[in-house]
Amino acid sequence: MSRVCTGPSRVEISEVRKKFGSKMALNGVSLVVEPGTFTVLLGPSGSGKTTLLRCLAGIEQPTSGSISIGDHIVCGGTKFVGPEKRNLSMVFQDYALWPHLTVRKNIAFPLNSSPLSKKDRVARVDNLLERVGIAHLADRYPNELSGGEQQRVALARALSAEVGLVLFDEPLSNLDADRRDQLRIEIATLTRDAGVTAVYITHDQSEAFALADRVGVLRNGELVQYSRPEKIYRHPKSAFVARFTGVSGEFAVAKVREVSNKRVEVQLPFAPHMFIEATTSENSSYDQEPHLFVRAAGVTLVPECAAEGALGVIRDVAYNGRGYEHVVEVGEKATLTKVYATDRFDRGDHVKVLFDPQSCFVMNAQEEV
Repeated sequence: MSRVCTGPSRVEISEVRKKFGSKMALNGVSLVVEPGTFTVLLGPSGSGKTTLLRCLAGIEQPTSGSISIGDHIVCGGTKFVGPEKRNLSMVFQDYALWPHLTVRKNIAFPLNSSPLSKKDRVARVDNLLERVGIAHLADRYPNELSGGEQQRVALARALSAEVGLVLFDEPLSNLDADRRDQLRIEIATLTRDAGVTAVYITHDQSEAFALADRVGVLRNGELVQYSRPEKIYRHPKSAFVARFTGVSGEFAVAKVREVSNKRVEVQLPFAPHMFIEATTSENSSYDQEPHLFVRAAGVTLVPECAAEGALGVIRDVAYNGRGYEHVVEVGEKATLTKVYATDRFDRGDHVKVLFDPQSCFVMNAQEEV
């Protein structure tokens, strides 16, 4: 199998299982990553996302199942192709730079076996140095760089190889918030400009949604939802997916009545005088232990004198640069968090809370798909 790049790779993972002793780290994972797309694998610690990435890279060998990259099966049955022949590169969490090589030589390292002329290699490295904003650091060594600068070197090195697939192993987790946001944008832009296929793992929901064309949510070694970010946000398949991708509040439902095949009205213990309209999940029923899951984007605060809404009290407020995020108490031991408003409501203020049906979901609390 040649490492000559012929364009972005298509990735197909079929029924992949991986056991470590008695622990099933991956349990029948199947997904397809289309050429030139950016896929993010999202899940908590122990969900299997790192194991899946390592199986894709060839660092781990699956117990069963198959993986294809491009037109080649890289593992399946008795076949197993090593990482160096999979037409991929990897950006690691801890950078994994050669400490004895300068920035320029680290980026040039994957080109050592390239058919490019020396002049073209130099031009390619110079171009990448400029694109990732570290041309002025070309002659420094990794120990002379900040974490963000080292990660830029690692990104440029991954792209210099002209492979069809780039894997990202939580590359931003060691950086502070400001550098993380800036480098996230650069990773998205440079990777798409390079025209490669990307698979990226993270436990950060906002990072996943900001980067991905498609998001795969993993739990206990299983792929529980794989779709566009907006589909996962607006139509979570289970209580786990809803919780892990961010809810402002979750409340036990006192009463449910159907409005249509996709909408219901619910009565909550803290607002017995009103019904709140919500969306039902196409995958998760609400016939056993119905809960209302509320996204922060689905909550609007209005003054207490408003004609409609559930009563609430502001318990905390924080300025986030664009406006204000509030914590709202809506009942005994019932709160909504990260409720955004352009105007500030002060602690202790009484307000009315309005709910957007498209951002409120009714599902069984314990059901997991």
